[in-house]
Amino acid sequence: MEWILYIVCLIVGLAAGGFVGYRLRQQHYQQEMGNLEAMRTRLLEEAEKQARDMVLNGKDEALKLRREVESELNQRTQQLRREEERIQGRREQLDARQEKIDRREQVQNKRQSTMDKRWGELEKLESQHREELERVASLSTEEARAILLEQVAGETRQDMARVIREEEMLAKEEADRRARHIITTAIQRLASEQVAELTTTTLEIPSDELKGRIIGRGGRNIKLFEQKAEVDVIVDDTPEMITISSFNPIRRETAARAMHRLVADGRIHPARIEKLLEKARKEVEDIMKEKAEAAVYEAEVPTLHPELMKLLGRLYFRTSYGQNQLGHAVEVAKLASLLASELGANAEIARLGGLLHDIGKAVDFEVEGTHATLGAELARRYGVSDAVVNCIESHHHEAEAQTMEAVIVEAADAISGARPGARRESLEHYIKRIRTLEDVARSFKGVEESYAIQAGREIRLIVRPGEVDDLDAVRLSRDVARKIEESMEYPGQIKVTVIRETRAVEYAK
Repeated sequence: MEWILYIVCLIVGLAAGGFVGYRLRQQHYQQEMGNLEAMRTRLLEEAEKQARDMVLNGKDEALKLRREVESELNQRTQQLRREEERIQGRREQLDARQEKIDRREQVQNKRQSTMDKRWGELEKLESQHREELERVASLSTEEARAILLEQVAGETRQDMARVIREEEMLAKEEADRRARHIITTAIQRLASEQVAELTTTTLEIPSDELKGRIIGRGGRNIKLFEQKAEVDVIVDDTPEMITISSFNPIRRETAARAMHRLVADGRIHPARIEKLLEKARKEVEDIMKEKAEAAVYEAEVPTLHPELMKLLGRLYFRTSYGQNQLGHAVEVAKLASLLASELGANAEIARLGGLLHDIGKAVDFEVEGTHATLGAELARRYGVSDAVVNCIESHHHEAEAQTMEAVIVEAADAISGARPGARRESLEHYIKRIRTLEDVARSFKGVEESYAIQAGREIRLIVRPGEVDDLDAVRLSRDVARKIEESMEYPGQIKVTVIRETRAVEYAK
């Protein structure tokens, strides 16, 4: 009985334990469900918050993008406006040129109509003479034709000679009336201004071992040299060669002299670099002072302000198209003085204006502005007269020429730059100009061959004698010269020579 009771108690205990376990598992499940629900709620709230933040960030990005687009549109609008203004200016220039061409065509057409009218009168007169001769005299057709041809030829020569004399007189009168105001046009046509400055100086060194000394440990020597000299030193793989680069010719010359001494001495260290750079600066200043005094003496100009003398000396190290600017200034001063003496202008003002006309080039690589404007400001600052200042400011048409001396200085500047050998020209540009010149000449009817000679300063045309007579040859030379003026840019002047030759060949057998 006891073991039955024990079993019953065991069963009851197991049932009670299972029930209690079931209740505990149910409570744990409900607790887990509650935790999951709370987590779901929190995640939903975080998701809603992130969504609101993303919406706000999206609005900020959209606003920023809109501002950037508006800024870019404004810039594009301004660029289009400037481009439109530039196109409008070009259109006005083209319209003015077209009006000039139309006027020339009208004058030419008027002259041509006058010649046609006279030719018609000559033909009518010839016909009347032929009828009269046939009626009055018993002449053969050949005899009458010979008489008429002789008369017509004489009258035609007289008419042509009279027309040529009238044209020459009109040209002389026009030249005398406008000579004081367009002397530059009479002397030469100005070429378009370009920048062709040397910005590097190459130095030879005894051996490539010195390159390591120039650079120094960790580059300290070359860095110090570049910092003190304010230039760039290029040490590359080129054997026994280094390059000094700078847009400032004074700094470049100073650095080149100092580097040359360093290489020759072989002792290259910071203290030595600073000492030789200071010595080179003093030497360059002495050279500029000496060259400026020599230039003033050679140009026969009175004493200048000391600051102007310094600026004038700086032009000794400045070149343009290979032409030394200090020598160019002295040459312009002499030419301006001679022209002023011939034209009855003030030679002293023209001489000083010619010497100082490019003084702005001494600082144009340091100060923003054109050299003519800068030079005028410098001259005005140091007490130069207004007449000379106008010569400086107007020699590139950046200001209106107010005196005869200003026009003379402009002409002298053009002569000095355009004379043969004054400036160098690239081979490619030179060949292109020569070919263009010959093509312009060959474009005319009756031209068999054309040859540009004397470095493009003369063009000779060989014409077909059967298509071009003597009068047409004169007209052809004038037309070719006019077309060259209108279609090309060139320094100096170009001589047009038309050659017409008739050859009769027979063989004795």
